Amino acid sequence: MTRFAAAVPATAALIGTLTGVAGVWALADPSGFAAFTNFPEHTHFVHDLGAFQLGAGVTLLLATIWRDALAVALAGFLVGNTAHAVNHLVDAELGGRAVQTWLIAVASVLLAFALVVRLRDLGWVVGYVNPASSAPLTAFARQKTVLLTSFRRDGTPVGSPVSIAVDGDHAYVRSFEKAGKTKRIRNNGHVVVEPSTTRGTVTGQALDFTARRVDGDEERRAARLLARKHPLLHRVLVPLMHRLGRAKTGRTVHFLLTPNP
Repeated sequence: MTRFAAAVPATAALIGTLTGVAGVWALADPSGFAAFTNFPEHTHFVHDLGAFQLGAGVTLLLATIWRDALAVALAGFLVGNTAHAVNHLVDAELGGRAVQTWLIAVASVLLAFALVVRLRDLGWVVGYVNPASSAPLTAFARQKTVLLTSFRRDGTPVGSPVSIAVDGDHAYVRSFEKAGKTKRIRNNGHVVVEPSTTRGTVTGQALDFTARRVDGDEERRAARLLARKHPLLHRVLVPLMHRLGRAKTGRTVHFLLTPNP
């Protein structure tokens, strides 16, 4: 890694944010944008400029957190093209042809369809995936959700769908402090992990693991890997839900999973 490697995503995020803000400004206030940029005021053309600025900004921002170039391109162009279609509807009285609006709208539908297909092909995992160095973990490296089964004191199994991030010869999952599985793992570190759907329907072979709660640098690494693999879910949504419910659920906790021999 070069000395300036960290500056690359930072630059993309900065320029993407500024470009996206400029696009929103042009869409929301075309007169003000035209006056500021000393651009000839033409509402529809400024609106279209804003649409393409917005699309370019979103593309750059997604490129910093999504690993798949095709998904990034489809999503960014979908945003810009959809804003373009809305412009044609809003500015219909200013001119243009109805067929143009329909063609642009149809393009957005096709882009949305292609994006969904691509995301399904990726298993809905759009972030960065660490490779597995242990054969048992290979099946989980690109897996979005697993069913984590922990055991009560009387041996009763209890399954919970969770996200997983593989890191070489082990993996990480996250929960919250007062969750039932956190208490069960504290009493018994033996867990069973199975590939599953988001709702917990098992889709693959079960494996035995030993779970251990981590803290300090190891906990920060677990959080970082989960956020890189699941950018929206574990960088934004899950931390927000845990923070809002902290009085009831306690702080976020992370577990290291090691395959049993």
